[in-house]
Amino acid sequence: MNILSYIGHRVAATGAVAVLAGAGALAAAPAAAAAELPQGKVVSRVTLSIRSEPTSKSTFLGGFAPGTVVPLYCKTHGQKVDGNDLWYPLGGPKPGWVAARYVKNLAPAGYCN
Repeated sequence: MNILSYIGHRVAATGAVAVLAGAGALAAAPAAAAAELPQGKVVSRVTLSIRSEPTSKSTFLGGFAPGTVVPLYCKTHGQKVDGNDLWYPLGGPKPGWVAARYVKNLAPAGYCN
């Protein structure tokens, strides 16, 4: 199962309807769907960059302030950031990826297939 299928399964499991845009990023999802996703807390000292792909060289899409709690779909391998090669595709209404190096899991997130 690829990331788009996984996201579709997670959203369908909540009974929510999602709108997919561009390269499969989640453009909009009801709060109920995001509430059931695993969450993580941003533990960086500065704003954590949101990227278009699981690499720090990809397009910058915005950021999260330290301490922000973010919904996560799953984790996958990408570019290493300070020795950690895991990245999370974001859940909820904000598309993009964040480096797991700077996100503390508040609930376990499984691997994307």
